[in-house]
Amino acid sequence: MNILSIQSWVAYGHVGNASAAFPLQRLGAEVWAVNTVQFSNHTGYGHWTGDVFTGEQVGRVIAGIEARGAFARCDAVLSGYMGDQGIGAAILDAVARVKAANPAALYCCDPVIGDDDTGDYVRAGIPELLRDHALAVADIITPNRFEVQRLTGQDCATLDGAKAAIVRLQAMMAPAGPRCVLITSLRTDDTPAEAIDMLVGEGGAFHRLRTPLHPLSINGAGDAIAALFLFHRLRSGSAVVALQEAGSAIHGLLARTAVAGSREILTVAAQEEFVNPSSRFVAAAC
Repeated sequence: MNILSIQSWVAYGHVGNASAAFPLQRLGAEVWAVNTVQFSNHTGYGHWTGDVFTGEQVGRVIAGIEARGAFARCDAVLSGYMGDQGIGAAILDAVARVKAANPAALYCCDPVIGDDDTGDYVRAGIPELLRDHALAVADIITPNRFEVQRLTGQDCATLDGAKAAIVRLQAMMAPAGPRCVLITSLRTDDTPAEAIDMLVGEGGAFHRLRTPLHPLSINGAGDAIAALFLFHRLRSGSAVVALQEAGSAIHGLLARTAVAGSREILTVAAQEEFVNPSSRFVAAAC
């Protein structure tokens, strides 16, 4: 399995490609990582050093990979945080080129916009680029609850509301693809206080996975979830299997991180969770 992953990068800690690439590699995937930024650490610390690359710079790296004849063997493109509209354009151009070389390739877009506790944390124009352009060519998307509401205007306070939002998102996605939507960090009116939900919709079916909620405030978990879900969806062809495998692995990763009291997710120390989760959870049709 070959995955072109176009995301941010940090030297210290695990967000973007630094959160997504290693789990994929640990599971046996070949990852062609293209970094959109090179930072010392994630911005949640309030101070960081490094550079944001331009769309032109990112595009040149992607073109170099294409020149190796790799796109015909690319199974999927994975994207996360888009630093600016130029980078977004480079990502969408890469998706078009990969799909031209391999029509069976999928595009998994993690439409990063923000979260409940931060609001939007992307530059102006990025939410519109995601809504109007990226989703239109995406086969799989993995927004959190906040991002779903930003993209659709649909309230996700109830399970029925979240399912209606998935249907709206599917109507915005690539018509020839699976139109697979995974909502992460979902809390509805029937989610217990000590739990957190994920909800997946594909092919008219909906399944919810509920796991214990860990007392954590960390960055990068969403990047890992998107990568793991994409891998298992590619390998199994099943959104339900992908939800169960990704959800179980992330639960184990976060549990290990919570016990350690770490400010960063233990991507390396807890790597066995990616291949053999210590706890397994089963999704329920809903």
